Amino acid sequence: MKSFKTPKAALGHLDAEAVASLVAAAADVSLVLDAAGIIRDVAFSSDDLLAEFGQSESWIGRPWIDTVARDSRPKVQEMLRAPQDPARPRWRHINQLGAGGASVPILCACGTLDRPGGIVVFGRDLRPVSQLQQRLVEVQQSVERGYSQLRQAETRYRLLFQTSEDAVLIVEGDSGKVLEANPAAQRLFGAAARRLMGRPAADSFAIDSREDVQAMLASLRGLGRAEEIEVRLAEGEAPIRATGTTLRHDNGLLFLLRLTPASLNGHPAAMPDGRRNLLRFAENAPDALVVTDADGAILTANAAFLEMAQLTSEDQLRGETLDRWLGRQGLEADVLLSNLRNRGSVRLYATTLRGRLGTALDVEISAVSVMEGSKRRYGFAIRDVSARLRPAPNGAAVPGRSVQELTELIGRVPLKDLVREAADAIERLCIEAALEITGDNRASAAEMLGLSRQSLYVKLHRFGLGDLDADPKDPG
Repeated sequence: MKSFKTPKAALGHLDAEAVASLVAAAADVSLVLDAAGIIRDVAFSSDDLLAEFGQSESWIGRPWIDTVARDSRPKVQEMLRAPQDPARPRWRHINQLGAGGASVPILCACGTLDRPGGIVVFGRDLRPVSQLQQRLVEVQQSVERGYSQLRQAETRYRLLFQTSEDAVLIVEGDSGKVLEANPAAQRLFGAAARRLMGRPAADSFAIDSREDVQAMLASLRGLGRAEEIEVRLAEGEAPIRATGTTLRHDNGLLFLLRLTPASLNGHPAAMPDGRRNLLRFAENAPDALVVTDADGAILTANAAFLEMAQLTSEDQLRGETLDRWLGRQGLEADVLLSNLRNRGSVRLYATTLRGRLGTALDVEISAVSVMEGSKRRYGFAIRDVSARLRPAPNGAAVPGRSVQELTELIGRVPLKDLVREAADAIERLCIEAALEITGDNRASAAEMLGLSRQSLYVKLHRFGLGDLDADPKDPG
């Protein structure tokens, strides 16, 4: 430590007030002790620290050792017992007791006064350092938690990669070389699997398929996506379906190639012509066709369903259940699924289908339960019947429906609209009967019904009965 060369010449003229100001400014907290370690005066450099300790005047007249935390008392005893060289002070970490008994970390050093036994304690507030250390510890813990989550995720995906039944190759984006192959891929390539690693992925396929594989990799590299292709392995005749996905890793590009035999899951390449035509019909049928799992989660749907549901792609159906689109949520889909579980099929179930933009269509649903291996699947055929059963603008049923049609609307049309529709149906039947009895004589029919001729003519117009061009005053 470098000390003043001529302290008496430079500072000897200072009086006690000036020295006190210098001592207070040199430290965050300053204590003046006597030879017994009793606090005789105290000074703080900031109001914040003064507020932390509360009534510091209560320290005056008390031993310094009584104002520190228990774990710091041995340090205070050592500092008071061993005289220190003022040119080389020894700084110790002391936990000073603040207001309410809280500990405030202070870095302290002692200096002696000219008078016998006088000691000055200089203290530096360590709270900012402590807060930085605490933040550093929290950041380190957060980083460790992040690393732990990444390791767990990597373990899960590694396990999924290893146990997947589909053959998967991980290919380097720039060079097109195979970096990894899961066990399913090694089984698929057989003896050639030993030569997969580090070689271009296209070399593992038949000569007439390599150009297609390279084109797919180029599409993945340039556009980030590629169409599914059908290829053959270098040592195999069976067709293979290849699909590709891009992955970002360490600022690099990787391709994940998924290979499955084209004959699996009834792929069209392995189908007879009749089956292929049936699949083509299902994809382009005017009626909506939907396949769900046992819980009603949508697995696939044709273009007609996407149009009815006002969707643009099948990806928007992922994670959705059929209940999201049918009738009253939580009710109609449950009824359908319950009937399918108990009976195996449902025919002409009338309900509504709600579009994503809020439109509603009257539909009829027929459904069947099928097994796919050990898993149950449900197929739904949904037909739009709005053209023949279209609601009126106010949401009520169309006048003139039969009692059976009115019954089918229960639950989909408010009761007051059904009552009004039923009353209209009865009124129409009465007018038709009166016209038939009177031989289409409107005057007699009006008298029979207790109506004026003008009122009867209005109702005839309303229900579309009789010759509407006839003069209402004409008795015939």
